[in-house]
Amino acid sequence: MSKSKDLREAAVAYRLQEHTLRETSEVFGVSMRAVNSWVKQYQETGDLSNKPLNRGFKKIDPEKLKAYGKEHLDDTKQEMAEAFGCCNQ
Repeated sequence: MSKSKDLREAAVAYRLQEHTLRETSEVFGVSMRAVNSWVKQYQETGDLSNKPLNRGFKKIDPEKLKAYGKEHLDDTKQEMAEAFGCCNQ
């Protein structure tokens, strides 16, 4: 679960006041890796907003599958797999 933007900003500000990574981690109750990542993000972008999720489909576009299903109501799984070029497992 991501931490609030306020917490990230406070941790980065604390770290940039020349506190050690370990101190910052202990004060804010987060991992040193998280603090390091936030500082890096802040230095590169100047912002600590959540990064947009990059969720893609692996093999079949869900929208294309829905559209195909509406047009081919009687197709078997095997026929659908052949239509999309994948296996039926």
